[in-house]
Amino acid sequence: MKLLVLSLLLFVLAFTPADRRKADQFKPIRQRIRQKLMQQSVPSISVAVARGDKILWEESFGWADRENLIPATPDTMYTLGSLAKPITATAIMLLRERGLLNLDRPINDYLGNAKIVARVGNASEATVRRVAQHNAGLPGYYETFYPYEPGKPPTMDEVILRYGNLVFPPGERFHYSNLDYGILGYVISRVSGKSYADFMRAEVFLSLGMKHSCVINCSGLEKYRATRYFLDGSRLPDYTTPHPAAADIYSSVHDLVRFGMFHLKAHLADQKKLLSDEAIEEMQKPTVSMGGSSSYGIGWIVSREAKGRRRLSHGGAGAGVDTQLTLVPEERLAVAVLVNTNIDAHISGEIADAILDSLLGDRPEDRSVSARSSQTPPAENSGLPGKLLGTWKGFVHTYKRDLPVTLWFKESGEVHAQLGNQLKMPINDARLENGTFAGRMTGDIGTPDANRRPYYLDWNVTLRGDALNGVLYAIGHHPSRGLLLGHWVELRRS
Repeated sequence: MKLLVLSLLLFVLAFTPADRRKADQFKPIRQRIRQKLMQQSVPSISVAVARGDKILWEESFGWADRENLIPATPDTMYTLGSLAKPITATAIMLLRERGLLNLDRPINDYLGNAKIVARVGNASEATVRRVAQHNAGLPGYYETFYPYEPGKPPTMDEVILRYGNLVFPPGERFHYSNLDYGILGYVISRVSGKSYADFMRAEVFLSLGMKHSCVINCSGLEKYRATRYFLDGSRLPDYTTPHPAAADIYSSVHDLVRFGMFHLKAHLADQKKLLSDEAIEEMQKPTVSMGGSSSYGIGWIVSREAKGRRRLSHGGAGAGVDTQLTLVPEERLAVAVLVNTNIDAHISGEIADAILDSLLGDRPEDRSVSARSSQTPPAENSGLPGKLLGTWKGFVHTYKRDLPVTLWFKESGEVHAQLGNQLKMPINDARLENGTFAGRMTGDIGTPDANRRPYYLDWNVTLRGDALNGVLYAIGHHPSRGLLLGHWVELRRS
C-alpha cells in the first residue's frame, strides 16, 4: 500500500500544469480510444501528434501482446502495411537526389533480366515516376506466406516474370498496386548495391532518428514488435510478402510521427536532410487523379478540404494491420495512429480525423474527401450490355499457359463466362465503371500461385477499338490469407 501511495504521489508531482493542459486537450480522444478497446475488442491503439518541430502528444493504449500481458508503448513497432509506400518513395527520391536514378526513365532501365512486358501501350512509357504514382499500367498484386505453409515467397524477378504485365496503357489511369512499390524496392536494392532492408535501415531510418523501425526481420528489435490479431481476436502467426517495400515495414508511432515531421520540413536537429525541400514538395503535388477530389503524388494521397487546406495521407490495412499517417502542411500538423488488428470501420483513420478536427476546430462535413476515401469512382448507370452485346472470345494469359475464355453479354443484362473446359458460370455484380466492365465469378485460373488459397475471379476489362482487354484477378476469399493476382486478358467479338 505504501508503495502504491508513493507511486501515485510521484505521478502527480511529475504531471506538470502543461501536461495537464495537454491531457485535457486530448481527453475526448482518449475516451474514444478506450471505447474502441472495450466495445470492439481492439488489442491496442498507439497515437502521436506533432506540430512544427514539437511532439504534442504520444500515448499507447492496450496490449501489444495480449497473451503475454505486454502493454503497447510509443516505441512498440506495428506492421505498417501500405503505409510503407511513402517511406519507400522517400528512398527513391533520395537516390534521385544522389544522381543514381532518373524518375522519368523507363523502370525497365533499372531492372535485371526480368522486365515489364507491355500487353497494351509501350513499356518505355512505364517510367519510375509513373510506377511510384500507380499509373504505369501494372495490375494489383498481393500474396502472403505463413511459416507453417509449404513454399516460400518468390523473388522479385519471379514476380515480375509472372505478373509484370502492363494491363493498361501507361499514364491512362490510377490503378493502385503493391506490385508498383514491390518493384521500386527492388530498384532501390539494385541501384544502391544493398538489400532493401539494409538500405532503409542505414540510409533512411537511422538518418531520420527512427530507432524502432525496420523491414521484416528486425534483428535486435524483436521484443518491440506488436502481435497482429485477426477480426475474431485470434492471434495471427507471422507472415511475410514478396513485396516488403509495399507492405512489410515495421515502425513505432514515435518514429512515424517523426517521419511525418520530416515531410513537413520541420528540420529536426537530430535528423539528416535527406531530401531538399523542393523534392519533398514534388512528392506532395497532386498529380494523378484517384477520382473525386483526391489525387496521388509520389507516395502520398493528396486531398483538399472545403476550407482549402491540403491533407497528405497514407494508410495501411491487412490481416492484423490498421495504420494511418496524416499531414496538414498549412498547419504544420502530423498525426500517426497504429492499430494491431483490422476491422471494417478503419479505426486508425477515424481517430486521426477526430484528432485533426479537434485541433483545427473542424467539423466532419468540412472535409470534402476523407484521407481514406475510396479509390474507385462511382459506377456509371450505363445499362449492360450496350456496346458489349454478344459473344466475345479470347484468352487469359498466366505464367503457366494461355487459358481460352468466352464472355456472353445478353440483352437482359446478364453476363456469363467460361474458362477453358470449365462450366459456364454467371458473372455476379456485373457493371460498367467509367467504360470498364467489372464483375465476379467462380472459376479456376489454373496456377499454383492462385491455388494456394480459395479464391474468386474478378473482371476489370475495357473496350479498346475491337478488343476487350485488361485484367482478370484471382482474389482470396479469406481476409487473413491475402491473395490478389492479376492476369492479362484479351477478347474479341465472335
